[in-house]
Amino acid sequence: MAHDNENWWRDGIFYQIYPRSFQDSNGDGVGDLAGILQRLPYVKSLGVDAIWLSPIFPSPMADFGYDISDYVGIEPLFGTMADFDALLAAAHDNGLKLILDLVPNHTSDQHPWFVESRSSRDNPKRDWYIWRDPAEGGGVPNNWLSEFGGSAWQFDETTGQYYYHAFLAQQPDLNWRNPDVRAAIYDVMRFWLDKGVDGFRVDVIWHLIKDVEFRDNPPNPHYVEGRPPNERILTQYSTDQSEVHDVIAEMRRVTDSYGARVLIGEIYLPLHRLMAYYGNDLTGAQMPFNFALLSTFWSARSIEKIIEDYEKALPRGAWPNWVLGNHDRPRVASRVGPEQARVAAMLLLTLRGTPTLYYGDEIGMHQLAIAPEDVRDPFEKNVPGIGVGRDGCRTPMQWDSSNFAGFSQARPWLPLPEDHIRENVANLESDARSILSLYKRLIGLRKSCPPLVAGDYHPIAAQGDLLIYRREAAGKAVIVALNLGPDPVAVTTSAIRFGSSILLSTFLDREGEEIEGVLNLRGNEGVVVASP
Repeated sequence: MAHDNENWWRDGIFYQIYPRSFQDSNGDGVGDLAGILQRLPYVKSLGVDAIWLSPIFPSPMADFGYDISDYVGIEPLFGTMADFDALLAAAHDNGLKLILDLVPNHTSDQHPWFVESRSSRDNPKRDWYIWRDPAEGGGVPNNWLSEFGGSAWQFDETTGQYYYHAFLAQQPDLNWRNPDVRAAIYDVMRFWLDKGVDGFRVDVIWHLIKDVEFRDNPPNPHYVEGRPPNERILTQYSTDQSEVHDVIAEMRRVTDSYGARVLIGEIYLPLHRLMAYYGNDLTGAQMPFNFALLSTFWSARSIEKIIEDYEKALPRGAWPNWVLGNHDRPRVASRVGPEQARVAAMLLLTLRGTPTLYYGDEIGMHQLAIAPEDVRDPFEKNVPGIGVGRDGCRTPMQWDSSNFAGFSQARPWLPLPEDHIRENVANLESDARSILSLYKRLIGLRKSCPPLVAGDYHPIAAQGDLLIYRREAAGKAVIVALNLGPDPVAVTTSAIRFGSSILLSTFLDREGEEIEGVLNLRGNEGVVVASP
């Protein structure tokens, strides 16, 4: 794959690393940049093309790095700028791209900008954040709610006004209607692009612009008790404002000025609203993250419909992408079960569009139940007991069967599951039929098979638990047949122009098997078949 071409991100496979949890190099129980560098050979062995790092900037860690106090430094917990430079150079030497997490919606309340902003009403940086007078008669300016529980408005005694925070009170939102704020963040982007980073994943990009009149959000008629309290209202005026697309186009112009870089947007929105984030004439984010598979009911028909709706909705020329897991959502192996986790891997790596893997999914890591005394996530602490905690998908990478799974010499910042003694990289690498072996084989197949990288997607009508589709490019094609249920099923091959031999089964035991007349699938099995 040519790494200098501007569409490298289309052909590539992205791998998200949560730095706290990948590898600890200095025995403090928290992963770091030197640890990631130490594990680069493993990342390269997977066959992925780009690493996306969750935030590594200086932070008081109220929300584990998503509360940034300095956009152009490195958090000492993770190492030094020299460690970062070494990691970037080594990644590039190994043919890997490096993507940083940009968090432009809010800073830490300890960021110098906010310290200035809150110091007085006439401070030059006052308007860098969102300040409002109390409502008539006192109280919060409007009914907007924090994603992490409670009002999104925090009263500040010093100046007698409220500031807005979409997340924690320690994460005040920047005022993206202020051109000075935009210029400052674009300078931050240039700082890292000048160092050679290959692009950004932009955190909560749909939040950047708020309603200019700060109108109350309407109630959510579909709210269900037991869901997070912020869902009681719809975010009609606090997110996804039309002017946000001007901002994203400006960000894209910054990355484009550096050549072959990528801009990825984190956006949790319904499909029809997500598509706007590609921008007019595709001048927005190259990859507005498609999270549809994170929340869908795991059945053949619902997934088939999601793919169809997504493919239909894409603007002309826009490139699709798919995600199965990330640092905010329960692990895929726990959502769909360990048997279907292998089928999910085949789905992700054979669909049209760029796949993003989440560290540990390739070894089948599951969502760990976290005991109350081990909870670290502020969301869970603020809104306890309804299952919003994100610690369970952020547990340390399981490298080997040693005491702390090869992650650290010390007790890790989050606990490890007992099954790490069996379910770890060292064990699974030595098992030719493990889920790790499957991921490597799927990635290898994808790379060597042009229809899987760039081919069209054609659904093939199927019933029950079967999901079948054809990928075709330049006269070559493969067919993917996935059994999303536990029972065996037989498919008559004449009906769907099946090819003659199996290229790969999720069980890794049928390669080269000839098919005549009928394709038999075991329960929870997926296959890729050569097509005539």
